[in-house]
Amino acid sequence: MKNSIFILSLFTCTFLCAQQTPQYSQYQRNQFMVNPAAAGVYDFVDITLSGRWQWLGVQDAPRTSYFAFSVPIRFKPKFYNPGIRTSSGVVENPEIKTGKLKHTFGGQLLADQYGAFRKMSFSGTYAIHIPMTKKVNLSFGLKAGLSNNTFFADQAQVLNVIAPSQNPYIDNTYDNFIQNQSNKFLMDMGAGLYMYSEKFFVGLSAEQLTRDLVQFGQGTANFNPQIHFNLIGGYKIPLGENLSMTPGFLIKYMSPAPASVDGNVQFEYKKWLWLTLGYRHTDAMIVMAGMNISERFKVGYSYDYSLSRFNNFSSGGHELTLGLMLGR
Repeated sequence: MKNSIFILSLFTCTFLCAQQTPQYSQYQRNQFMVNPAAAGVYDFVDITLSGRWQWLGVQDAPRTSYFAFSVPIRFKPKFYNPGIRTSSGVVENPEIKTGKLKHTFGGQLLADQYGAFRKMSFSGTYAIHIPMTKKVNLSFGLKAGLSNNTFFADQAQVLNVIAPSQNPYIDNTYDNFIQNQSNKFLMDMGAGLYMYSEKFFVGLSAEQLTRDLVQFGQGTANFNPQIHFNLIGGYKIPLGENLSMTPGFLIKYMSPAPASVDGNVQFEYKKWLWLTLGYRHTDAMIVMAGMNISERFKVGYSYDYSLSRFNNFSSGGHELTLGLMLGR
């Protein structure tokens, strides 16, 4: 009967075993979500709200939303007009500040649901940016918080239940499993390194460092968080006065699952409008676009075209990101 527990949620377990952390397509524009050391690269208050809907058309497909912010710590406060106004001209991306010591704190509020499982977490972050040269900084980041992992028993479906008379190993695992909506709070910690300049970036981070054991229900159906490693990088190549190209990658690894490899190429026009083409190995082709609407607001959208077997059932995935920039 214990084997039946895994059969009743095959779709969910397939996704869960591959990766236990959320998947993002716009990681190059929102690196703070995969590496806490990337907080504060830009010297202003950065606030992001995002939603991701994966495999639309598939019942109980993964859905992710998050709210994140980072705030530079200034010993000499920089005052700015908080008024909101649109711009009649092009608003360029802010420059990356290097060559000086910086401190940044921030936070993340995340909701991630896949099938009958839901994870909600809140964490605070701190990053220190140390100048290696006038043009290159190295940052160290830490993340710590709480996560709540919930199993909704009423949303689980049994695909094959063997009658007790036909199963010599029958026990009460299944009864406990479907009669209990279970949840547990965990300590959630992460850390990262990040080196960057105006021309390149490279970073390594680790998530779920505490690896607490989460038990759903009163049986033996357990969820064991594993440490996830993220390696991200990119290099900016000028293509002319108003155009640049930035090839980038993200490699995610969790033992014993195979590594997840993403690659993309971002084209940026006049430092305010960007278009990105990406590929997630054996999983999806990705198209992204975004722009600075004003000195305060930016927006980004991405579409994932599935290359996996879910393409027959899904209309793809969507990710929408809204950003607020204060104190530029």
